[in-house]
Amino acid sequence: MPLQISAYRLWNLSHGDFTQVSRGHLPFSCTMAGKSIQDLLTPAFIVDLEKVKKNAHVMLDRFQKLGVQLRPHMKTHKTLECADIMTAGTRRCIVVSTLAEAFFYADHGFDDILYAYPLPFDKVVRCAELSERLSLFHVLVDCSAALEELKKQPLTRGKNWHVWLKLDCDNGRAGVPHSAPAALHLAKAISETPGVELTGIYAHCGNTYGCSGEEQIKAVAQDTTTFTLQFMDKLKANGIHCSKSSIGSTPSCSHPVPDMALLSEVHPGNYVFYDVQQSMIGSCKLEDVAVRVLTRVIGHYPHRNQLLVDCGWTGLSLDSGGRLPTGYAVIEGHPDLKLLSMTQEHGRVEAISGRLDYEKFPLGSLLTLIPYHACATAAMHPVYFIHTDGVVVDTWTPTRGW
Repeated sequence: MPLQISAYRLWNLSHGDFTQVSRGHLPFSCTMAGKSIQDLLTPAFIVDLEKVKKNAHVMLDRFQKLGVQLRPHMKTHKTLECADIMTAGTRRCIVVSTLAEAFFYADHGFDDILYAYPLPFDKVVRCAELSERLSLFHVLVDCSAALEELKKQPLTRGKNWHVWLKLDCDNGRAGVPHSAPAALHLAKAISETPGVELTGIYAHCGNTYGCSGEEQIKAVAQDTTTFTLQFMDKLKANGIHCSKSSIGSTPSCSHPVPDMALLSEVHPGNYVFYDVQQSMIGSCKLEDVAVRVLTRVIGHYPHRNQLLVDCGWTGLSLDSGGRLPTGYAVIEGHPDLKLLSMTQEHGRVEAISGRLDYEKFPLGSLLTLIPYHACATAAMHPVYFIHTDGVVVDTWTPTRGW
């Protein structure tokens, strides 16, 4: 029986405008199954399903062997389908970075969700709603003021707030410094607050993103693990009960150190897609990267030795800052080309050396961009085209907002 839908205003994901969809007619993105990725309108974000499955399986298997719970982060893709792959279909034990993600997953049957973001005071009521709905919803705090906000919003039906203390283990973003007395004081205050449970200690070793190679990654992973476990020992010595410890980043979890087996959980996210940045750090090989952006040549400009493509920063992001030898992305199969610059909807491509051979790049021809940062690039696209061996097999729609 053909799928029937009522007429309504629907965002046409492939054409980029609002299109009236009448009964019995589906948007373009829903009719692409079985077609070649070369037939997609560009710019298009494509995802290699087999690489996603492989990356997810390798990470899951790695930590099963270490006896550590994998709590995958959803922030890279923000889709149901990829979440199912990362959790092996359990729909349990995930991390999110926005409350929009938390509700999205909760509304689709996920549970044991950790909102790993310093508790925003304007969202406490919404956090309480999820805490009441789910068997396990966790929040993150790194200051006493946040704890006070939780006190003002007690949960009902005998439920406690599940709170993780965010520890800064020299990452330098959020969290209480691991060696500061304030960290132990806050942990004690959380544990002694009625209606609040100190569930875990959470540290992000984002400083692995400054590494180059496995040896440096492992050194940072070891430091973060050591600082976290030492803090857990301090809690125990001071009679403070806390059951879980968690660290994470894709580089550290791609090259775990033996002591990570002493942790309760890890929380990487980018690994399911990987990207050029991860390959440069040493987390993966370039062939492990599961995502690409397709773009088409729309202009020849021999007077400045450049091509124009239809992918600007709205299709790729500006996250690399053009620091790569190849500019803002790696142009697959063309190491001699550089994505020099981007405006909102255009990209300028030039030869790294010599003159462009325009016969190799006729107008309308495809170029394939491997993004520097998959998370930022995915955030630019309202739909992902999922393929196997270059044939579209599905589309995934990410959640958006905060």
